[in-house]
Amino acid sequence: MAESTDQEKLLKRINELAHKNKEEGLTEAETEERAKLRKEYLKNFREAMRSNIEMMRIFDDNGKEVTPEKVREIQRKKGLRDD
Repeated sequence: MAESTDQEKLLKRINELAHKNKEEGLTEAETEERAKLRKEYLKNFREAMRSNIEMMRIFDDNGKEVTPEKVREIQRKKGLRDD
């Protein structure tokens, strides 16, 4: 849960800077801060999304597993499956 709190803090500050930029503009330091925060937010988001996808198993309507082989291979390497 700590990760989502960090993400929320990043997003809150990014939004503060976005509002300030629309209203009055940003200083050079704030522009740099915004770029750094956006980069960190996207990095964290991508890591979380990758983790979610790698943990996922997909089944069709008949109950047959249809998880893509690439994902299955990653799961095997991480010890999440034994097939």
